[in-house]
Amino acid sequence: MLKHRYFLLLAAFIFSGCVSARHAVPEGLLGSASIYGFKDIRAIGGLPSDSFKKDFLDILERGEKGGPGFMSFRPGRTYYCLAISGGAANGAYGAGLLNGWSVSGKRPVFEVVTGISTGAIIAPFAFLGSKYDGRLKEFYTKYSTCDVIRIRFPRFRILFSDSVAVTFPLENLIRKYVDQDVLKEVAAQHRRGRRLYVGTTNLDAQRLVIWDMGKIASVGSPEALELFRRIILASASVPVAFPPVYFDVEAEGKRYDEMHVDGGISKQVFFLYDVLQGFDKALEEKKADYQGKRYIIYIIMNGYLDPLYKEIPDRIFSIAERTIEAMTNSQSIGDLYQIYFFTRDGRGDFNLAYIPADCVFKPREIFDPQTMEKIFDLGYSRAANGYPWRKSPPGIKEEG
Repeated sequence: MLKHRYFLLLAAFIFSGCVSARHAVPEGLLGSASIYGFKDIRAIGGLPSDSFKKDFLDILERGEKGGPGFMSFRPGRTYYCLAISGGAANGAYGAGLLNGWSVSGKRPVFEVVTGISTGAIIAPFAFLGSKYDGRLKEFYTKYSTCDVIRIRFPRFRILFSDSVAVTFPLENLIRKYVDQDVLKEVAAQHRRGRRLYVGTTNLDAQRLVIWDMGKIASVGSPEALELFRRIILASASVPVAFPPVYFDVEAEGKRYDEMHVDGGISKQVFFLYDVLQGFDKALEEKKADYQGKRYIIYIIMNGYLDPLYKEIPDRIFSIAERTIEAMTNSQSIGDLYQIYFFTRDGRGDFNLAYIPADCVFKPREIFDPQTMEKIFDLGYSRAANGYPWRKSPPGIKEEG
């Protein structure tokens, strides 16, 4: 959610020397730290995860034996994957696209869904299917800025806090829409072999953390529901604008805390290639014929990828805002290139959606319901009529 003017008060923090006491995980224990009561529920981006790799092998083997599981070693199968990006209020585009996709009758059931930042809010509902389209539409068209965040008052308190705003309104919305029924349904789909992942950023480690939301949901306890919600909140918590979300962890018998923020700080959109390193080798060891497999990756970018011209006033905050926009855009394209080349090398089918450059909106506030409804309608109409998926990232000529 690296959008809008949340950083306008960033300069104030330069002068703040007040810090809160923490008990952060030592660097040497990062790999062994775990959430108390939960095991093998997350992986660190960029590092191979034996637990995630084993999980995928187990799914494949269950499918081969005729057990529950969408995946199997059998040739001729097509697997559908969905990755949803950040984008703050522009998440209305993804919500509208999914609604319109349902109306078209061509929306597939996804074996794997990943979400980050505002995409982390969308992901569970996209994972559960069109029956939750109404919730998505309501979430992204009915609420204004004050329903999502509250600026701290009095303003001087910002100098001595960890954020410009507080997020209890967003927490309340997540609690309203992500309820026990959602948790149960995610758990049921997890047991069938489908997978839902959400990304956050461990700010101490400067690493993307990928959470297996289905495995968390399968625990089924009140603690699991609370953790599920807090992960979504953390993924959508833009640093400086919103307070970080802390997770209590343990490592080598000692308790620590981890500071997590918006997953978009690490990646604007992600897939699992970097934590499934060695998966092909593992398949070879199983003597599995995976050559006949075909997978299709759909990527919903909740924002613009084409350069948008705008004359910038000669003022520090306007320059800062434009700089953040440019950096975010570049990061998005870089993330897409990674997925594109991974897909091409793995005989996959790449499909990309994003807001076209000729549809520029001017919201009156960060979360403007009227503007969000227009963005929702744009995504809806394009998908309902057969979305024109792009087959490569910007800068690469499309084949055919």
